Amino acid sequence: MKPDWLRDPRVWRTEVLGGLVVALALIPEAISFSIIAGVDPAIGLFASFTMAVVISVVGGRRAMISAATGAVALVIAPLNREHGLGYLIAAVILAGAFQIVLGALGVAKLLRFVPRSVMVGFVNSLAILVFMAQIKELRDVPWAVWPLLAAGLALMVFFPRVTTAVPAPLVSIAILTAVTVAAGIAVPTVGDKGALPSALPVPGLPDVPYTLDTLTLIAPYALAMALVGLMESLMTAKLVDEITDTRSSKTRESIGQGIANIVTGFFGGMGGCAMIGQTMINVKVSGARTRLSTFLSGAFLMVLCIVFGPVVSDIPMAALVAVMVMVCFATFDWHSVAPKTLRRLPAGEIAVMVITVVCVVATHNLAVGVVCGSVTAMVIFARRVAHLADVTAVIDPDGTTVVYRVTGALFFASSNDLVGRFAYATDPGRVVIDLSAAHIWDASSVAALDAIETRYAQRGKTVEIIGLNAPSAALHEKLSGELTPG
Repeated sequence: MKPDWLRDPRVWRTEVLGGLVVALALIPEAISFSIIAGVDPAIGLFASFTMAVVISVVGGRRAMISAATGAVALVIAPLNREHGLGYLIAAVILAGAFQIVLGALGVAKLLRFVPRSVMVGFVNSLAILVFMAQIKELRDVPWAVWPLLAAGLALMVFFPRVTTAVPAPLVSIAILTAVTVAAGIAVPTVGDKGALPSALPVPGLPDVPYTLDTLTLIAPYALAMALVGLMESLMTAKLVDEITDTRSSKTRESIGQGIANIVTGFFGGMGGCAMIGQTMINVKVSGARTRLSTFLSGAFLMVLCIVFGPVVSDIPMAALVAVMVMVCFATFDWHSVAPKTLRRLPAGEIAVMVITVVCVVATHNLAVGVVCGSVTAMVIFARRVAHLADVTAVIDPDGTTVVYRVTGALFFASSNDLVGRFAYATDPGRVVIDLSAAHIWDASSVAALDAIETRYAQRGKTVEIIGLNAPSAALHEKLSGELTPG
């Protein structure tokens, strides 16, 4: 039995038109990323085609768009520049294999350690990067570009008030193309970016020696590409999950990205990963929600290039820049930078968000920003939790016993100060350390307790540790006395 969405013509219309808009937006992007990687524009377009088509079948996140991306292009550009296209293609295939292995090992589960402030910074920095990428299309251009850009933005703002049956970006692209062609307005077009392919890609093996030397050469590039591609894809999938209020399998997405890159490599593409800009066009602007739009974005891309190449070449870049500017505006989380929000957020949360944005914008690498933001968040969290650990002392009325009550989480950040919280010289002969309100998390805490016992023993005093919960007791029993040389 067909799913409900297959029987609903309104959904079909949304998915088909969404895929068409994305395909139009993919063409100049893929060509630009090809230039970054130092390859022929057809290599990037083939990658966008195969990535979108394959991921629509094997991917985990519905409606997410995968294609050739700038992050991947930056990683593999040195390999192509120094050793040639054959080695680049081999690296793409190996990167896909790495992604399958990493996905099977559960690397997607690491996404749970990415805090919300990093996610917000990721989204905002992406919107900034996409906007910055459009600026170069507006430098040293004829004056007619600016009215076309303004007209495109106006159409996308006001046309939805007339009807939402057709995506406003598609209407804007069609009208601006018709106007420029009919009036003979000389402005930069898609055709100026590079020649479009005239035939479908054919499968083949990379032209490299199949030796251990080749493997050791391409492996570092392939691993870097695999990690960057997975991080961007998983973060994008998480963002789409939140926008659509649905869940997706991040493990399946990781394995799917790997399969798509392997197929792309065998078809001579430069590889890729999820594209958050085009995904936002598909999900947020066009309203697409199924794999059909993802599949059609790739299929339409090849149809547009091969069948309608001359028409597509006449699309003014101003129309596509207007679409991407609207995507930036819709993607940026304006609520996160509102004064009211900033006044309520803890300083640490704001710092993490800012660091994420700064690192991404400075490096033009979303993965770097996510890692830096996550590490910063962990450090801030560790410092905050460390201060929650406390020690209070109560001496029995007879003066022969002192009870130290330790509360909070004991780990490397909090246990480092633990040794200095005890009065070794003045305490009575029997010392009780009550850990019923604490939890031992790591070897540093066990070592600190050993050090406390040793200092008391040097003064002829006995120590008794009580109140350990089961996990803490197991860890203490396993490591106590084994962390210092005998």
